[in-house]
Amino acid sequence: MSFLDIAQKRYTTKKYDSSKKIDEHTIEKLKEILRLSPSSINSQPWKFTFVADEEIKSRLAEFSLGNREKVLDASHIVIFSVVKDAEAFENNKLKLLPEYTTTYYNRVLKPRGDEQIMTWLTSQVYLSLGFFLSATATLGIDSTPMEGINTKEYDAILKDDNYKTLFAVAIGYRDKEDENQPSLNPKFRLDAEDVIRSI
Repeated sequence: MSFLDIAQKRYTTKKYDSSKKIDEHTIEKLKEILRLSPSSINSQPWKFTFVADEEIKSRLAEFSLGNREKVLDASHIVIFSVVKDAEAFENNKLKLLPEYTTTYYNRVLKPRGDEQIMTWLTSQVYLSLGFFLSATATLGIDSTPMEGINTKEYDAILKDDNYKTLFAVAIGYRDKEDENQPSLNPKFRLDAEDVIRSI
């Protein structure tokens, strides 16, 4: 199946079959794919937490707003987090990078201030999200990116003082009755001429 075929069939899953779990071999593949995600200057300012434990999922579900059922029924929840602040990035990540990248950071990004640095770091985590959603679809796994969560409560449950939650992704296998799947609810996208420009 071509990537275009996958893109046409992939959708945001609204209802999961709680009886179907992703096997551990596939989970390990997804972990490695996330580890290999691209980022500007190879900054890698992230942490990815895979949650399969039903008790932890249940606790997270209480702070998942309209996504509660997805968190409960999906096979796994993957939480995408960013390093907590610019200083932590500089002390723990930046020093691992080659000199030419640290020079770029110090000359171009650092003068913009901590707020702009955190915006830039957060953008890198969103790059990994696109990479991950494509990977899950390629492996025949359904997914739901979720920003509609209480990130502070997620942080309290995850207990990682060095990172802060940005969003989560439910992964698993769709319920046959999920009304959002393209066979029941055709995918809507703007026409190419509205979003693609060739010069």
